[in-house]
Amino acid sequence: MSLQNIDTDFEVVSMPATTTTTKKTPWWSQLQFMAAGIFFGIILIKSEVMSWYRIQEMFRLQSFHMYGVIGSAVVTGIISVLIIKKTGAKTLYGEPITFQPKSFNKGQIFGGLLFGFGWALTGACPGPLFAQIGAGFSVVIVTLFSAILGTWVYGKLRDRLPH
Repeated sequence: MSLQNIDTDFEVVSMPATTTTTKKTPWWSQLQFMAAGIFFGIILIKSEVMSWYRIQEMFRLQSFHMYGVIGSAVVTGIISVLIIKKTGAKTLYGEPITFQPKSFNKGQIFGGLLFGFGWALTGACPGPLFAQIGAGFSVVIVTLFSAILGTWVYGKLRDRLPH
């Protein structure tokens, strides 16, 4: 039988020679993230960003402290994005960092107002909640569970909300 007589209408399916299993990392390899979280919590506590009184001062326009912290974070973010765009920085995996244009809609106003009201009432946005709990303000656990519940409710009602 010659090679010319072989039917060539077939599909080649390649299978891996060996199957690879995902390697489970040991629990202690995550300690670096725990250390970073503890460090961030200490910064929040020492800068008084998680202080209920500082947040109330901000919403009553009685102090510049929180506006200074938030403003410096915004300026740092702007500078960081400009540097990323100017240098063409890549992720740790070598992928390009891209920024997608965002469209504005009225749901952002409602969401921002709701977030601000919750922030003013509870004295914390989601980040400092954990620092407050870690600092011993156990009553904040109620706020944390409320935030989780609110996220769950949003997930259930998302399709019916204005976006």
